Amino acid sequence: MFIKIHRTYRDVVAICDSDLIGKKLEEGRFQLNIKENFFKGEKISEEQAVKMIKKMSAEDATFNLVGEKSVSTALNVGVISEDGIKRIQGIPFAMVLL
Repeated sequence: MFIKIHRTYRDVVAICDSDLIGKKLEEGRFQLNIKENFFKGEKISEEQAVKMIKKMSAEDATFNLVGEKSVSTALNVGVISEDGIKRIQGIPFAMVLL
């Protein structure tokens, strides 16, 4: 999985499964463009992702999560709930504003 933190007045944390970088998902009128310049940062393990999600949620960050592994990690940490997860072409994603 990749993590990239965009530093703004409120940090934006982008976490994405490695195999989805560069893909464009479309379903009906919805599309999700998983751009390398937004999502591809540091490659991390699930354990590292858990630590970063906990740390950044304590700092009031927002999250953009794409992929089975990334979304399930955030779900296990408790940053998102099942009803906050959407799918496009079968791929789960979630956007979180804490």
